[in-house]
Amino acid sequence: MTGSSVSLRHFILGLLTRQPMSGYDIKRVLESLGWLVGNPSFGSLYPALHALLEDGLVSVTTDTRPDKPSRKIYSITMAGRRELDEWVNQPTESNASMKAFVMRLIVADNFSHAGLVAQLHQRRAQVAAHRAALERAAGSRNHEVVWGRQLALDYGKALATTELAWLDNALERLFQQPLPTEALQGD
Repeated sequence: MTGSSVSLRHFILGLLTRQPMSGYDIKRVLESLGWLVGNPSFGSLYPALHALLEDGLVSVTTDTRPDKPSRKIYSITMAGRRELDEWVNQPTESNASMKAFVMRLIVADNFSHAGLVAQLHQRRAQVAAHRAALERAAGSRNHEVVWGRQLALDYGKALATTELAWLDNALERLFQQPLPTEALQGD
């Protein structure tokens, strides 16, 4: 598995590091973030949970409640934490989508401070290269203006410029933060 995409399975593992959750709880988190990362259906969520369970990356307990249906509560296992750590430490590929990047940020609690800084630097280099390619494409057009193409290139450049400004700001904020305990202990 490459680091370019965030599969639903890694995203779920990242969420379960915060607390054990039912499938419904996970779906609610995903719905609240839908405008950023899309909204997987129950038809994709439950097969992903089942696969994680089969692979030993999560465990499940049944929560029985009086006068309510029982529910399955999923927890990440040590094998799941190792899988997540392995994925977190993989660099993203240059063609990583914005959605994949945002999903990685949402589970960034699992990154070390240095790892998060490295991810942001890597994304910055990717976006800068993308913006340069868009500028070359805009400069190579003939004298006839094709409005749809021109507007699409302008839009892409504006998005890249905005993302670069955000990345620079995020990196500056991370450098101003005191080092986490893990860095002070030499982990």
